[in-house]
Amino acid sequence: MLRTGLRQALCAVERHASCSTPRATARAKSAVTRASGTRWAAGGCRTTTSAAALKTLDDAAQSSSPRLPPILPDDLPIASSDDRRVAIGWDTRTWSRFHNIWLRDHCRCTKCFHPVTKQRLVNTFDIPSDISPMKVEAKFEGLEVHWPESERHISLYPWTWLQKVSYDPKIAPQAERKEKILWNSQILQSPPTVSYNEVMSDDHGLYKWLSNIDSFGFSFVSDVPVSAEATEKLVERIAFIRETQYGKFWEFTSDLSKGDTAYTTMALGPHTDNTYFTDPCGLQLFHLLSHEGEGGATLLVDGFYVASILKELHPAAYELLSTIPIPAHAAGETGSLYRPSPPGGYPVLNHDRASGALAQVRWNNDDRSTMSHLDPYIVEDWYAAIRAWNRLLTSPDSEYWVQLKPGTAVVVDNHRVLHGRSAFTGKRRVCGAYIGVDEYRSKLAVLTEKFSAQEGETDKEIVNGRSVWSPTL
Repeated sequence: MLRTGLRQALCAVERHASCSTPRATARAKSAVTRASGTRWAAGGCRTTTSAAALKTLDDAAQSSSPRLPPILPDDLPIASSDDRRVAIGWDTRTWSRFHNIWLRDHCRCTKCFHPVTKQRLVNTFDIPSDISPMKVEAKFEGLEVHWPESERHISLYPWTWLQKVSYDPKIAPQAERKEKILWNSQILQSPPTVSYNEVMSDDHGLYKWLSNIDSFGFSFVSDVPVSAEATEKLVERIAFIRETQYGKFWEFTSDLSKGDTAYTTMALGPHTDNTYFTDPCGLQLFHLLSHEGEGGATLLVDGFYVASILKELHPAAYELLSTIPIPAHAAGETGSLYRPSPPGGYPVLNHDRASGALAQVRWNNDDRSTMSHLDPYIVEDWYAAIRAWNRLLTSPDSEYWVQLKPGTAVVVDNHRVLHGRSAFTGKRRVCGAYIGVDEYRSKLAVLTEKFSAQEGETDKEIVNGRSVWSPTL
């Protein structure tokens, strides 16, 4: 019943997408809300957790992880072991099981894990495959395990760490849940924005900026000095700039100085950049410096939002776009010819192998190479799939159009948000740069550590600015 109602509601979204009236859009959203209980945030954004962002809503509700209370001195978990695993009872209904060899391999004492470099010292291959603890004991600090080795070895695992890394079953503590906010055209009512002074003055402003990008996939920066020099300093607040065939920090206009349609006055449909790279850039910043003419509006589309609709309305199309690789090329410069490795390319929709969640959108139909690898039996199905994808991408419900002005920069997550522009006249100067996805994620992780309290960690565990029990390790 729920799935039927949800499908009907989402069909209403697609049906009403062709109508630009706010009332029609509101009716469609209301239908989705009634059918699924999904919450639409201010500005018409649908919110969901990152791990379940693209699961069907009824499946996501059924797969929610247990929430565990804090560990109290008079109510410690129950610990027991056998010849294969250690079991931890968090409460009467929730248990975690850890294999003995796994626990021994993850000891974080100074003999097994270097506290400064955060690298493993224990020789994994010296651990007996049938290792079994002599004793396990629940203490307030964590699980204490005594190992049967020639030299007495005791490991202590903090409870909060064991909860975060539990794999049988997976337990997601509430503090670890990062919310992705899916949005559509109604984001124009309240787009994520920070000021230039906030970002440049201290790390908290930078954290706010990167958190916006992490949640929404993009963020504006207001009151930016209208100069290439100030914009470059803004980019470098995140990390060093990624240099490509277009240069390092670039400034372009419609002079075809590079063999790319971005260097023309033509309209550009929704796309992600660098589909011809093995590792497309993570972030892209644009700042309009001047425009003596008309047109040139910027288009933003949340690829995760569109993929969620595609998955529910056209599951077969979603499957094809998640599995069929697309070759791509950048061949407009005589001195370079870029193709991804392997040259067969990657699917439009790429997923995290661990969680199954959508992790990356790669789509630029203009840069697509010859699809000579398609099975003849799926050629028509594949074209139908990209047609459905394009129809949803270009729906008024999905498109967020904004006329950028000098002094306002926009940063997009190139692994999620597609961008484009309308055709324009006159001379239009835009500057900007790329940031690698690993550099962006590194900066965000460091700032998250700085501004988010790490429960269960003592000062002696934090060496060189980071705890050896950080779940990222």
